[in-house]
Amino acid sequence: MRAYVKGTSSYKVIAEREGIRNCSQLKVWVKKWKNGEAFDERKRNVTNPLKGRPRTAFGSVEKERDYLQAQVDYLKKRYPNLVKEKRPTNVRTTTS
Repeated sequence: MRAYVKGTSSYKVIAEREGIRNCSQLKVWVKKWKNGEAFDERKRNVTNPLKGRPRTAFGSVEKERDYLQAQVDYLKKRYPNLVKEKRPTNVRTTTS
């Protein structure tokens, strides 16, 4: 990287010499080095992929059931074309 900054080597030459597959990574590193930025920011900005929105706490099973039923009802009204009601299978049809 310093060789590029000093002007003695190109990105391509440095990448080949150091065994880096793509010289664009060197460009990113040089830019960060010139700006005084950290090279590895993963440790500071780590978010847990398993952590989603906070769960709603319910006082009882009935309250949770009612909440979930309200969600289902809302979605049925919002997207009526997705609702396919099943016909009962035990009802016999009469033919005349």
